[in-house]
Amino acid sequence: MRTIRAAAAGAVVMSLALAVTACGGGSSTDGSGSDDSPKELTYWASNQGASIEIDKKVLRPELDKFEKETGIKVKLEVVPWSDLLNRILTATTSGQGPDVLNIGNTWSASLQATGGLLPWDDANFAKIGGKDRFVESALGSTGAQGKDPAAVPLYSMAYALYYNKQLLADAGISQPPATWDQLVADGKKIQAKGKQVLGAEGANVSENVHHVFTFAKQHGADFFTADGKPDFTSDGAVSAVKQYVDLMAKDKAIPEGNAEYAQNQSVSDFAKGRTAFLLWQSASANLKSQGMDEDKYGIAPVPVRSGTPGTGAQVNSMVAGINLAVFRNTDNLDGATKFVKFMTSDEEQKILNKAYSSIPPVASAQADPAFNTPANAVLKDTLAKSAAALPQVADESQFETVVGTAVKELFAEAAAGRAVTTESVKARLEKAQQQMPTK
Repeated sequence: MRTIRAAAAGAVVMSLALAVTACGGGSSTDGSGSDDSPKELTYWASNQGASIEIDKKVLRPELDKFEKETGIKVKLEVVPWSDLLNRILTATTSGQGPDVLNIGNTWSASLQATGGLLPWDDANFAKIGGKDRFVESALGSTGAQGKDPAAVPLYSMAYALYYNKQLLADAGISQPPATWDQLVADGKKIQAKGKQVLGAEGANVSENVHHVFTFAKQHGADFFTADGKPDFTSDGAVSAVKQYVDLMAKDKAIPEGNAEYAQNQSVSDFAKGRTAFLLWQSASANLKSQGMDEDKYGIAPVPVRSGTPGTGAQVNSMVAGINLAVFRNTDNLDGATKFVKFMTSDEEQKILNKAYSSIPPVASAQADPAFNTPANAVLKDTLAKSAAALPQVADESQFETVVGTAVKELFAEAAAGRAVTTESVKARLEKAQQQMPTK
């Protein structure tokens, strides 16, 4: 999901652990949905573009096209990431919400646990063309294992290493680093030329979690046990968090000022030529909106500890993306289903994912030449071979908040010049685990 949501609704995420009544845009009280209002839909879209107005310009012509085809008018609201989870939770408890909405794919299992979203069983998938239209990696972030998905993939993204071609050339670096040791070594050459090395959003709790999750995979660890219990203090998890924070604390690759970044400042630094490297999800549209020409930067896989990206300890990205969900008690169930089918059709997948520089999760749409550029080749290859879904457990959103906050606090310690030790990392993670809901 887009990480500009920062610490979205940290104070209310705990309520996701509670069982709540299914809800949605309609008047049905049994959570079964109805077709009481067949001529209109309300759609909450997440903010994917450089601004809400840009999103409206992208989406409005497509929604008008849907209305022309079906006679169903779509009321659009683009919701900022900073508000989206709060809005969803309020809708869940009040029963006053949209018919269809975007959710960050990492929230899928947490929102599924509320019971407020329509399950996408085989019958519902058949109405939109079948489950097998979607790539496996995208389906892996649609809900808890063993349960019908709570949402349908809409946009797929992956992390990549963006690098400034001129800054690397000036430092005598011929190719982007493939391992973290290489990145640190290249960083010393870049710093010798007076430039920053690697941008990070140290105060963005979700961004922090995305990266330490990937580092944990590279250390052969996870943050949850096989049966879904928090396991934040294993040796691998502690080593993963320390390695990430050490990019600032020990290696000096991440500037200390980045400890306060939470709203795309690292992207701006990269676009303005201040920083040589950027770890980001599908950043091309964002960089273009900030005036950086595509020929000024290259895109490479995120480094691994050694070797090449792949599965297991070679994972180098979480599966990022946006899913499309339907509130269970919508009062236009048939129209909502038609809308999901429309938005995931090959034609719309091409239009929308081109606009947002994301990758279609619909396999047939990926074949379009627009998604075969060198930049997209890296993202597609990562999603296909070396990306893993964040834990699809009911407490995932709370995990993002408490572990992401622990990493934020460790970055603040590093920026203040205080030592970040294995013991201090473990203590932060122990505190985070204590804040998780108890069963």
